[in-house]
Amino acid sequence: MTIAGFCVVAAAILFASALQASIGFGMGMFAAPIVAMIEPAMIPGTLIMVATLVTLMVVVREREAIDLSGTGWALTGRVPGTVAGALLLAALPHQALVIVLAAVVLGGVVLTSSGWVPAARRRNVVLAGAASGLLGTATSIGGPPMALVWQRNTGAVLRSTMSSFFLVGSVISLIVLAFTGAVDVHTLKTFALLIPAAVLGYLLSRVLNRHLNPQRLRWLAIGVSATGAVVLIGRELLLTF
Repeated sequence: MTIAGFCVVAAAILFASALQASIGFGMGMFAAPIVAMIEPAMIPGTLIMVATLVTLMVVVREREAIDLSGTGWALTGRVPGTVAGALLLAALPHQALVIVLAAVVLGGVVLTSSGWVPAARRRNVVLAGAASGLLGTATSIGGPPMALVWQRNTGAVLRSTMSSFFLVGSVISLIVLAFTGAVDVHTLKTFALLIPAAVLGYLLSRVLNRHLNPQRLRWLAIGVSATGAVVLIGRELLLTF
């Protein structure tokens, strides 16, 4: 990777880390497409490590606001959702699967924007966790389902609960990747080089959080979810040409 390429990746990680630390997700949606173009070898191991670091810092900072019950039920759904995502990847054409899943997210965004807000009941949280596991396994972007079901939470609760959910999921992913050999010395070196960018992004989020009232936070989460879905669809369509 050239110096210019590294600077682009570091800038993407900085802003993605700020987004992740402000609304609880966004690393995959913002940084993954950019990193994949510059240095594909950093996907998924290095990016997951960076996300793990950022979510850990958020969990430590706002640990008192975590909805432990909600996190637990979401993780209950994530496990079978992850398995389902892996099975679907093996059984269906990747492009068709990604477009369908992204379209489902866009449908949820449209419904939410029109005033529909899914109640954060146990059933809905489990289903969102399953959808997050499925979408994350198929596309590496699993944040939108959780953001939609938890969108009415206050800033600290949304950030800490989303972060605790993704922290556990990221650790599980890293363990699996380590067993499969996908985490190597190169992964660790690139992660170490990007730690300053991740920390700066985290610090930037502390400034952003002062300006994110519940209404702005809700619309930012909805906007990022929609953007992620559009990026997924656009990326898959471009690959066909």
